[in-house]
Amino acid sequence: MRTRSMATFPSQVAGAIPSRATTRTRLAATASVLGIRRVNGLLPNNRIGIEAGRALIAGIMAAGGPTLPGTAVLPVRSGGVRGEWVRAAGVEHGNRAIYYLHGSGYVVCSARTHRGLASRLSKLTGLPVFVVDYRLAPEHPFPAAAEDAAAGYRWLLSHGYRAENLVIGGDSAGCHLTLDLLLQNAISGAEQPAGAFMFSPLMDPTLTLAERRDRVLPDPMAPATVGRRLIELYTAAEPEDSPRLRLRIPAGTTLPPLFVQASSGEMLADDARQLRDMAAAAGTPCELELWPGRIHVFQALPLLVPEAAAALRRAAAFVTSTLAQSNSPIREQVS
Repeated sequence: MRTRSMATFPSQVAGAIPSRATTRTRLAATASVLGIRRVNGLLPNNRIGIEAGRALIAGIMAAGGPTLPGTAVLPVRSGGVRGEWVRAAGVEHGNRAIYYLHGSGYVVCSARTHRGLASRLSKLTGLPVFVVDYRLAPEHPFPAAAEDAAAGYRWLLSHGYRAENLVIGGDSAGCHLTLDLLLQNAISGAEQPAGAFMFSPLMDPTLTLAERRDRVLPDPMAPATVGRRLIELYTAAEPEDSPRLRLRIPAGTTLPPLFVQASSGEMLADDARQLRDMAAAAGTPCELELWPGRIHVFQALPLLVPEAAAALRRAAAFVTSTLAQSNSPIREQVS
């Protein structure tokens, strides 16, 4: 039976996570509670509200995390796969890459909104990043996004990339898609990537944990009830306990190493803890980092949240070390 060596996580090679958020981060969270959260809470759950929400989030992403100068972007339109390759200045295509699944409730964002984050990941890792443009709800309900996430992974494998030379990344709902993809790989026997990193992971699409936390400490970006309404546009008629929605990692399931970051005060902090606990119970290596602050997917907003730069460096360290270990000689173990 083939086994990988133990993953080396950033906490083993980097300094401690700060214990307190910077003043700028705290001010950004307060301003967001008074502004963005209220606006999101007032948007109607119809076509006009959805389009307004998409424009609002796109503006925030562009202002708080613009694309790095010199970034090369190559659109992909191949069969049913849509997305774009993002390469920071000086980064070339090679035999390794990051496959990225963006978030925002299956409804709001796109490869374009996450281009700035992808450019920073590319610069820090020296790797090209393929961001898939999966279909969005309400136009395309479950399982459209999950199908597109899997199609993008298969597309990479069919275009010269070996699984052990890929690391999957995601944020928010993109983390739910990431874990679903890994679980489906395990069920089908498909080759797993070298590892996966996740920012502010959504694990419970009903947002039960998030609503509980939001009542204690209001999330800066949007009320949990608004997030739940968005997600329901995707889950549609699918039962809440569907195994493709209420994800579980069965004991004995072989998954690659996981690296998870979230803000300690955001509404999905408990989802991140749930993921860590599920992975630990199943024997999957998983490191959870809870950073001070309350901003959801703060890694995408370095101009607003100074901690984003350090967090991204740690995520990049996970990517590079995981790929290095995945490509080290594989030991044979007699089962």
